[in-house]
Amino acid sequence: MSGSPSELPMVLLDALMPTSRRLVVNRRGSMVWEMDSHLGHYAVKLGYPIEATADWPAQPWTALAPAREGAVLHRLGLDDSAYGEWEHGWWNFQPWHEGPDLYRLWEPCRRRGSSVAPHASVALGCVEALAELHAKGWAHGDVQPAHFIIGPERTHLIDLALARGGLVPKGYDFPFRGCLVHYEAPEIALSVLTTGEAEPTQEADIYALGATLLISATGWRAVAYPDDAPRAVQREAVANGKRRPVKAPGELGEVIDAMLSHAPGDRPTLHEVRKALS
Repeated sequence: MSGSPSELPMVLLDALMPTSRRLVVNRRGSMVWEMDSHLGHYAVKLGYPIEATADWPAQPWTALAPAREGAVLHRLGLDDSAYGEWEHGWWNFQPWHEGPDLYRLWEPCRRRGSSVAPHASVALGCVEALAELHAKGWAHGDVQPAHFIIGPERTHLIDLALARGGLVPKGYDFPFRGCLVHYEAPEIALSVLTTGEAEPTQEADIYALGATLLISATGWRAVAYPDDAPRAVQREAVANGKRRPVKAPGELGEVIDAMLSHAPGDRPTLHEVRKALS
């Protein structure tokens, strides 16, 4: 299939009977809709396989991702969600979380000459959301700014399709082959380079959170490489530890610097990060 599907599955429309819907994301292999219905306010995700092109290999796992995430949500006890199969892959729906993501919220901090500083309380909310997942024995595997939704009462950590920590049915499980390289820990990048796969860990999540806070507050990636560099070149830079100096202000800069330590054992625990930011 060369393009994304254009219609929502009837099984979803029949189940939710939406009163309104809005396409939020339409990218290679997935779509996300915001839906209101008499049952509630939901995020609806559709997955479908990516065909090979001259620039990209085929990616069949994207069709399975909504089902895998749905299974993870159930393992975590989040029962206000469901998932199922459709003609192009799998779908899930889960509660919609209102609010900006971290990168959008901290946009004023990144403006040239801005005197707006990133609030430690916002960073602390992200730490708390990740700590909640870790306390249940899971690693997220795809920590990035877009996955922290800063709500009016709490911060939500979303997009759990790559999480590891419990059994997932084999029918829609798939290997972890890395995430956005900007947020990959050196050990993850090295493993993907050498074996094609990696194992998400809580220590790698802490590195990714440090990289997330840094780029959201300053606009700078943790590691220097050309913007148009191939992923293998990006991963080599990360694995080799070619870090930029951290220039975030105050305690936030100090804790980010520690979270971006090359060796997993040198990174602070989330408890230590929480204490520093509090």
